[in-house]
Amino acid sequence: MTRKELALCDGREGRAAYVAVNGTVYDFTDSELWREGNHQDLHRAGTDLTAELMQAPHVRAVIERFPIVGELSESAPEAGGGGSKWIAVAAAILLVLLAAWLLLR
Repeated sequence: MTRKELALCDGREGRAAYVAVNGTVYDFTDSELWREGNHQDLHRAGTDLTAELMQAPHVRAVIERFPIVGELSESAPEAGGGGSKWIAVAAAILLVLLAAWLLLR
C-alpha cells in the first residue's frame, strides 16, 4: 500500500480507518477509540504513526491486536539525531510498564 492509498483510508464518511506503524498497515475501523478516523484528537487514520507512537503511551501488543491489512510500500523517513535510539528504548520500557499496568488492573 502506498502512502496515497493509505491516506484514502482515513475513517471518515464510512471509509475504513487504516494506520501504518513500522511499515505494517493495521485496520482500526471497528475500534470505538477511532470513530471517524480520529483518536482522542491526537492521531488521524490514513497516516503513518510510527514516529508519533514513539512518544505515545502504547505498546506494540496494543497495536498488534488489530487486523493487519497490508504493508506500507514506502518506508517512513529516517529520524535524525544520535539520541533517537535511546528515546526508542525509553519509550519501549514505558510502553511495557503501561501494558503490565493495564493487565494487572
